[in-house]
Amino acid sequence: MDYSLAALKIFGSQLSGATEAPSSEGTSAAQMLFGIRFQRAWIQGVILSASYSEAGDGRILLDDGSCIADLFVLPKEAEGRLWQPGMYVMVIGAYIAAESKENYPAIKVHKIVDLSDQPHREAMWYMEVAEAYNFFYLPFSAASPTP
Repeated sequence: MDYSLAALKIFGSQLSGATEAPSSEGTSAAQMLFGIRFQRAWIQGVILSASYSEAGDGRILLDDGSCIADLFVLPKEAEGRLWQPGMYVMVIGAYIAAESKENYPAIKVHKIVDLSDQPHREAMWYMEVAEAYNFFYLPFSAASPTP
């Protein structure tokens, strides 16, 4: 994982537009979206279901308003916190293109935070995604050549 690459603030459905990034010597595999090389996605939404194995890892289905994301939670991320349906959470994790289906992205969770107590969480999230697109992603998208 190359942590010098930013985690894109996006809606899960936008991940369906990601393509495999050209490989560069000495870099790990990545995806391209809006002309930006990335490995991690930052999404927010409501937990629809959560299941855990005896080993402590979990699988969560998250509705971000644009699609249902499949989240894979490692034991260290699930430790001390039981993620429940109905919670509104922020998730940052590795986008797993090979396990993603159309409008059903798969993400290996690196960080998950409960934002359920934040009254304007959803409205603010939509504004953050729009702002990130307009100020950061759109300029890259306009500058990148179309295939």
